[in-house]
Amino acid sequence: MTRRKYMRTRQLKPGMIIDQVIKDRTGRNLVVQGSAVDEYIIDSLIKMGIMSVYIRDGEYNPDDPDKILSPRAAAKVKELRTDDRSKVRLTDSVKKRVSEGIQFVYNNPDSDEFVQATDTITDALMTAITENDAIAVDINALKTSDEYTFKHSVDVATISMILAKQLDMSEKEIHEIGVTGLLHDIGKTKVPPEILNKPARLTDEEFAIMKKHSLFGYHMIKDRPEFNNAICMGVLQHHEKINGHGYPLGFDEHKICPYAKILSIADIYDALVTKRSYKEAFSQRDAVEMIMSMTNELDITAMKAFLGSMILYPVDSIVQLSNGEKARVVRNNEHYILRPTVVGVDSGRVYNLGDDLKCASIIIL
Repeated sequence: MTRRKYMRTRQLKPGMIIDQVIKDRTGRNLVVQGSAVDEYIIDSLIKMGIMSVYIRDGEYNPDDPDKILSPRAAAKVKELRTDDRSKVRLTDSVKKRVSEGIQFVYNNPDSDEFVQATDTITDALMTAITENDAIAVDINALKTSDEYTFKHSVDVATISMILAKQLDMSEKEIHEIGVTGLLHDIGKTKVPPEILNKPARLTDEEFAIMKKHSLFGYHMIKDRPEFNNAICMGVLQHHEKINGHGYPLGFDEHKICPYAKILSIADIYDALVTKRSYKEAFSQRDAVEMIMSMTNELDITAMKAFLGSMILYPVDSIVQLSNGEKARVVRNNEHYILRPTVVGVDSGRVYNLGDDLKCASIIIL
């Protein structure tokens, strides 16, 4: 917790944060509010006759993005900083309802309340998306359960709904693809537990059984009148690939329904970034790069929507550049999500990684 404190200039220490704008005699900004002072600034303030200043008082955190900026960097950050596109946010109460709901759905697939529970969860996710006009996803903020199947289903539903919104689908279609995402793995309830919960990679025989889960799921919902053909086919086809090498039917892109093309990307991404007993989680950056490499397997339109929805480096986060400098993210570019605009925290140099050819050899590590 920080507060504003008035302090004599001679008592300032390097690294303290100035909580006011200080101008020189010509009216130019000498110190930008939020800047960390160094010995040079302290000496300059004293020579200018500024005997006291406001500082931010509180527990010092060396990783605080405000406290590690040089004055030049702070000025550049203030000039260039652009808020990220609005992301999906789930309150703790919504997370609790969603968590309880998805557990009920997967534990009671034959219940009369199965459909209502699925709709209730989707409505909660829809509200979270529409309340702040969300068009982006922060996968770390979605956590609704520690159990993989439950969390994965909610993640896939939410990501798919955001992609559908990016693609200008109707509210009805966005809701339906949310339902499809929640139920895409419902067929796993018919897979033997010793295969489903095996803490190691599956054998070829076991994987052949696991691959039937999309078919099992389709048969579990196809006769329920509340689920239309688009939802049922999305559940059936979410592991199909546009090159015809997916399963269970080996359909090519012309036979794969639109919902499945979106779900496929959300499903792969969330599986990659989630740690399992038999594999470590991939970083979000690596997962995105893997998705980008799958142009012969995934629908390019859905992929573009996905790339436009991911925020890998949130504005204000600190990143390490390949040239050795730490930098603060000030602007994301939805067309180059791996290459935002950043400002060196010491030098104040602006690196437009997405558009500036001079920065072409610099990457975020």
